[in-house]
Amino acid sequence: MIIAAGGGRRIGGPEALLHQGEKPLVDRMVDTLTEAGCGQIVVVLGPAADQVREIAKLTRATVVINRAWGTGVGSSIRAGLAALTGEEIEAVVVVPVDMPGLTAAAVRRVVALPYPDVLVCATYDGLRGYPMLFGRRHWSGIATLASADVGARPYLMAHKDEIVDISCDSVADGSRVDTPELMALYGLNVPPQRVGV
Repeated sequence: MIIAAGGGRRIGGPEALLHQGEKPLVDRMVDTLTEAGCGQIVVVLGPAADQVREIAKLTRATVVINRAWGTGVGSSIRAGLAALTGEEIEAVVVVPVDMPGLTAAAVRRVVALPYPDVLVCATYDGLRGYPMLFGRRHWSGIATLASADVGARPYLMAHKDEIVDISCDSVADGSRVDTPELMALYGLNVPPQRVGV
């Protein structure tokens, strides 16, 4: 699941419109998850969803529009979990769109334990980050507790003894791009939004 529903007020536009060169970052994330072997890919969009659909090639993904995106990432997690279909899906890997340094190798490390009862977090310098893996047994609890801008944190804190931490320092960059300075560092830009979109 790719969470791409943030308004991006600190970076000058919706996160889902971030580009690295000519390619939308959301397309790079779909490529990364595909290369890592993920089956069904869900992309949760918020503001400028119509513009994102025009510029991105999301044919390999199920696109979900989170109309409540302004309430925070919790609503996007709920929308994404609700869109997952198929009883055979045992777990979901969750990544934000604003991680240009994420690699398929990091995703593969985290999804090495795809069972219904797992909770896995990638770590960078010992700190938890993305990707995260949520086993199916946890989905309803995560959806119930996911709130505002803290997302799944309340559920994870309540189940901290169950979390498996997997170091991804050597295979990925866990930085999230949330400032103009980081955008410049990673060569990202947000194209201007058209009026009426």
